[in-house]
Amino acid sequence: MQVILAESAGFCYGVKRAVELAQKTAEEPQGCWMLGDLIHNTHVVNDLAARGVRKTDRPEALGAGDTVVIRSHGELKSVLDGLAARGVRCVNATCPNVVHIQELVSQAEQEGRQVVIIGEPHHPEVMGLASWCVHPLVFQGPEAVAEWVKNGDFQPEMPVSIVAQTTCIRELFESSCKILKKECTNVKIFDTICYATRKRQNEAAEIAAQVDVMVVVGDRKSANTKHLAEICRQNCSHVLSIEGADELSAADFAGCRITGLTAGASTPAGIIKEVKTTMSEEIKSTETMEESFEELLNQSFKTLNTGEKVTGIVTAITPTEVQVDVGAKQYAYIKLSELSDDPSAKPEDIVKVGDEVETYVVRVNDVEGYAELSKKRLDAVKIWENIETAVEEKTVLEGTVTEENKGGIVVSVKGIRVFVPASQSGQPRGADLSAMKGQKVQLRITEVNRARRRVVGSIRSVTDEARKAAQEAVWSTIEVGKHYTGTVKSMTSYGVFVDIGGVDGMVHISELSWSRIKNPAEICKVGDIMDVYVISFDAEKHKISLGAKDHSVDPWQVFMNKYGVGDTAEVRIVKLMPFGAFAEVVPGVDGLIHISQVGVKRIVKVEDEINVGDIVRCKVLDVNPEAKRISLSRREVILEENPEIAEELAKEKAERERIAAERAEQRAAVAESARQPQQNRSERRSERPERSERSERSERRERPRREDADYDLPPVQSATTSLADLFAGFNASDDEEK
Repeated sequence: MQVILAESAGFCYGVKRAVELAQKTAEEPQGCWMLGDLIHNTHVVNDLAARGVRKTDRPEALGAGDTVVIRSHGELKSVLDGLAARGVRCVNATCPNVVHIQELVSQAEQEGRQVVIIGEPHHPEVMGLASWCVHPLVFQGPEAVAEWVKNGDFQPEMPVSIVAQTTCIRELFESSCKILKKECTNVKIFDTICYATRKRQNEAAEIAAQVDVMVVVGDRKSANTKHLAEICRQNCSHVLSIEGADELSAADFAGCRITGLTAGASTPAGIIKEVKTTMSEEIKSTETMEESFEELLNQSFKTLNTGEKVTGIVTAITPTEVQVDVGAKQYAYIKLSELSDDPSAKPEDIVKVGDEVETYVVRVNDVEGYAELSKKRLDAVKIWENIETAVEEKTVLEGTVTEENKGGIVVSVKGIRVFVPASQSGQPRGADLSAMKGQKVQLRITEVNRARRRVVGSIRSVTDEARKAAQEAVWSTIEVGKHYTGTVKSMTSYGVFVDIGGVDGMVHISELSWSRIKNPAEICKVGDIMDVYVISFDAEKHKISLGAKDHSVDPWQVFMNKYGVGDTAEVRIVKLMPFGAFAEVVPGVDGLIHISQVGVKRIVKVEDEINVGDIVRCKVLDVNPEAKRISLSRREVILEENPEIAEELAKEKAERERIAAERAEQRAAVAESARQPQQNRSERRSERPERSERSERSERRERPRREDADYDLPPVQSATTSLADLFAGFNASDDEEK
């Protein structure tokens, strides 16, 4: 029969540390006490009792001179305070992970946050955690959390901090967190499940899925052992939960080919060995097996030394530190200050739970059971090594411009300051290098002096190489009609230059838009992204003519589909002329507003009424599809929209017509008066006797001169008034015609 043993079965480093502290303290002359069971394992507790570690459930019975070992699960804060007040010496064997959670819940309550603990309410660890805050809430799983959210005093806006018992089943914790994340607007989640527990649970589930019988060894009071059994039952139909080998029988393995074995964190190696020996068909000698198993178990814990490199797995992340499992008996962590050189960086932005990290051991404290690690120190060493390698291999690196320096810029490459001379910045001579601050750039390292911590780099070598490669790619594939997405590099009065991938092409102003424009700045600016297509190109002269207008669209057809004679349109004035104004009806199609149709009254200059750029409403008066000409009227729209103005103009016209008629009658009367004297003279001459021409001449010489006394003219004042009115009538008539 094959037996598969979980690698992580047995003591975790927290339990191992607690047992070792108790054993060491028991060697002292006065002996020591333990409050309740040091760990949840009867065999270990009995062994400690045999070594002189006495057990009591009454902490108040201890006084000055007594020594007590605090169990790995932790203790009530009130009990610890009471022991200290009475002068009892406390050897704190509390698991460092549990101590960390105590600090988290205490800090959360100080910040005014509601503490939520996911775990078994009556478990010593959970009871101890709850004692470090005043109003904690303890829930066994998601069902209890959901009930609190639905029927409790829960408020969505209340600040909540959630932690887990170190041995909590991950599925229960994650489901509980999911509910609070959905319902609460201010929740902080601290994944405090022990990595060793998590690893043990994952191994158990994996092994249980491939065996016929799964054996779980551990004290029945042990929470993590019970959780292991629950997880195994989800993956295997036959699970044996035992405390020792004496509970096994041959009938348990009838017809079994493969069995699995795991154990809780408080199960001693000797018990695991005994169970495995009973289960195995090939039994080695007890002494050999014990030595081998003990050696294997001890080898699972590394010995840490200050200054060495170690690799570990990130097990938890808090706002101030990162916990790392390095396979040692010490509680290992990385302070935020030792995680990164970036003071603004958050731990979760640098590492994730489950990540493998390489670190440097800064300090080891075997007494307290912890080890300080540093990631940034090891990263710094590796970065310098990478920088030196990059020079030899001409590797392209990425960095961020942090400042403008005398003669160039400074680029941060993984925390290393790299000086880039202005000539190697990739910018034109005289350019403002301060504008590059904050930009991510690619560069090559050209010079390294590690002793002087001097590094010189070049951006230009990378950009030149990239530009050359891009240009070759463009010229090798370019063709008429091909479309590109480019960037506007520069502008002139007659067009813009667009970079289509290392090569600049020219878009003439007439190809920028169907609309009439005077300057490209009306359409775009430097830096804009523009979709263009190739109109023509000359590969030898490296010239490309580009277009941006969509020639698949006929602007005139767009107009014809949208407007007809009599329709009203909003148009944009694009050009003024002495005889009127041109207006854009749709992009690419202009119409003429004749000067007589600009306003409701006669104007001399078009610009007195409208200006270029104005948006006005006009009526389409006429359309000539053959000549593609459009006549527009602003006057008609004004009159339609303002009937009071139309009515006033009609009255004015009627009045002008009345006045013109009166003046015409006056002019006719004046003309009739002027003809009457002439007729009288003619009649008198015809009545005279015929005389000789000489006698008539003589008579005229002898007749005295007079001022047309025979003409019947109106008074001078009346005649003058009539002539003035006449000219006024001409003017009025001219106005009417116009």
